[in-house]
Amino acid sequence: MIDRRTAIQGLGALSAALALPPAIAAAPAPTRKPPRLRAGDTVGLVEPAGFTDDEFDLALIVETVKAMGLVPKPAPHLADRYGYLAGEDKARAADLNAMYADKSVRAVFAVRGGWGCARILPYVDFGLIRANPKLLLGFSDITALHLAFAARAGFTTIHGPNAASSWGKLSWDAFREIAFDGATPVYRTPQGTDDRLVQRSGSIRTFHPGKASGRLLGGNLTVLAALMGTPYLPDFDGAILFLEDIGEAEYRIDRMLTQLALGGVLGRVAGVVFGQCTDCRSSGGNLGGFSLSQVLKQHLEPLGVPAFQGALIGHIPNQFSIPVGIRAEIDATAGTITILESAVA
Repeated sequence: MIDRRTAIQGLGALSAALALPPAIAAAPAPTRKPPRLRAGDTVGLVEPAGFTDDEFDLALIVETVKAMGLVPKPAPHLADRYGYLAGEDKARAADLNAMYADKSVRAVFAVRGGWGCARILPYVDFGLIRANPKLLLGFSDITALHLAFAARAGFTTIHGPNAASSWGKLSWDAFREIAFDGATPVYRTPQGTDDRLVQRSGSIRTFHPGKASGRLLGGNLTVLAALMGTPYLPDFDGAILFLEDIGEAEYRIDRMLTQLALGGVLGRVAGVVFGQCTDCRSSGGNLGGFSLSQVLKQHLEPLGVPAFQGALIGHIPNQFSIPVGIRAEIDATAGTITILESAVA
């Protein structure tokens, strides 16, 4: 997996160094919802970031989509490779544009994340995409597309498993409810089943109690921080910000949250859900440093809005499907996310 810190550290550091709120593009109000999925629908498979060029891995991905009752349609450049990217920038963007232009395609699934979605944003035809609402599914680096769609396309996308994810029962049930059934579920992290008096697995940390409602916006913290100062961020006023990350030491989480604060994002939101931060620990053992929860408390508690950590969002075997742009209510004390409206038509 490509080290995104190295790939985007220049873009990410500039806004924080300036300490000035960047111009954030206003998000159009969602006027249309993408169609729900039905058995037999065709879905486009794209790789807007990292590559998967092993034919057996690609075959398994195709079988996974078929197991959902859907018909996979691989993009023309799906098996391309350009360094650590799945083809050159214009080719990856062309695949995305083509899937939204193709009337036979009902939804678009990202095969994997990695790094590279931000590189294709200048070549994405948002006019075309806005005119053809279709669910976009993926997470990690796909955050760049979710946020750009929220800012430019005005319809719902789904922050959920990539096509190449493991798709355990919880992941599949959550996605099916949102994308096929048009349901409005209540997400609650299940408690662990370890042989101990008090479960640590599945525990919730509340930084500020209470309930809040607003549009769900967010995704991978590293990717979001790297988009600060660009025209591809939506308006976070009154939003429920959800975040996740992987492989970032505590001080880097601190740095990126500081950037979001200095850029004017954190001060605008109605609530915050920090999902999972997989392997987010300094390699030196962090002796004498802050823990991740301490860093989060320092940034989230002073906001005075409901905020908690521990939702199943992120680089984990099973995760919730979060409809980006749809209204939801969070209860930071109970650690729940209640979807308030259907994400699909």
